Amino acid sequence: MNRINVKKLGFAFGVTGALLYIGCILVMATVGRDGTIKFFNSLLHGLDVSAVIRMDVPFWEALIGIVETFILAWLIGACIAAIYNATIKHPAA
Repeated sequence: MNRINVKKLGFAFGVTGALLYIGCILVMATVGRDGTIKFFNSLLHGLDVSAVIRMDVPFWEALIGIVETFILAWLIGACIAAIYNATIKHPAA
């Protein structure tokens, strides 16, 4: 079986997480509070997010959020690859 490159899978997860975070920023910036609430309520199967939505997020806080999301997603992807690699059976030599 082939091994997964830990750094590359981690990077793929990190970029994907950051893109999702940026997508959230775009939703909030373009559709306003009510549209944001409707979007996330439907995305989260009817969970009411109106009590936790905060529309006045400063730029620096959003930037930190993107970085944190990238790091956490990178760690998740790297962990998945490392566990996969550790559990695959190597052919007998």
